[in-house]
Amino acid sequence: MTRNRPVPRADWNGRRRRVNASHQPDPRDRPARLTVGVVGAGRVGPALAASLQLAGHRPVAASGVSDTSVRRAAALLPDVPLVPPAEVLERADLVLLTVPDDALPGLVEGLAETGAVRPGQLLVHTSGRYGTQVLEPALRAGALPLALHPAMTFTGTAVDVQRLAGCSFGVTAPEELRLAAEALVIEMGGEPEWIAEENRPLYHAALALGANHLVTLVAESMELLRDAGVAAPDRMLGPLLGAALDNALRSGDAALTGPVARGDAGTVAAHVAELRKHAPQTVAGYLAMARATADRALAHGLLKPELAEDLLGVLANGAGGATGTGGGSEGGAR
Repeated sequence: MTRNRPVPRADWNGRRRRVNASHQPDPRDRPARLTVGVVGAGRVGPALAASLQLAGHRPVAASGVSDTSVRRAAALLPDVPLVPPAEVLERADLVLLTVPDDALPGLVEGLAETGAVRPGQLLVHTSGRYGTQVLEPALRAGALPLALHPAMTFTGTAVDVQRLAGCSFGVTAPEELRLAAEALVIEMGGEPEWIAEENRPLYHAALALGANHLVTLVAESMELLRDAGVAAPDRMLGPLLGAALDNALRSGDAALTGPVARGDAGTVAAHVAELRKHAPQTVAGYLAMARATADRALAHGLLKPELAEDLLGVLANGAGGATGTGGGSEGGAR
């Protein structure tokens, strides 16, 4: 792409036809190869830039301050120089802004105020929280704004590039740039999912609720299993959680199992008592998730109304009935 020139729509139309036919288009059959810069060499930016490099684009600059950022950039983007953010924008046609959500508005304003943004430059942020309105200062300077959020957790290693294959991206962009946004996502091996500007906060909250809280739940579960004498909690949980996730994605609330969904109030009370004794910091989370599970199970006819009253009573007073052994609960997680 020639510098200071808007993305030619015909090029992106043609590219979309090719990449939709195959997720690995021939590099020789791609128009408008882009120079790529990264502002914020955290876990996300270098991985996306490396993925774009595999698609035929050319990373030319990155910015990073911490020792970890420097090592990460060196591993994923070898021979790409680390320079100040303004110089990244000077060198690149496509700039990835991969900084924390709270830092993004100030970064965009600062870059626009200092004249670092060039007309026709593709400016892409990867925040799930924001759409393209956060890029308004850059838009006024002539930039082409895109919001491309990969719905994926990142490790900061080369495995992230592989995980982008089939990863959904939450995409928000002006209508005239929709094809450009979709083409970039597809070239990284991802699947574009259009998210309206006003729905970005809800979209991001949904992902955080599922993915971020899942890590907390799994980590707490492994700690409790170790306390219970399980030598390899990861090996025990792996098949169980894999099956539970698969069932939930396939069947939704119909996949609910366990003592809450069955209405085993005595078992739940025993759980709360044990958690208060051995891991009191987990009680609030257990009760909150149990209440949410009970509500969903009741609404979908899985929890019998005659059993719900006792269960909800246990959940309301925390340790109520904790000395009981719980009836009707067979062994194993169901």
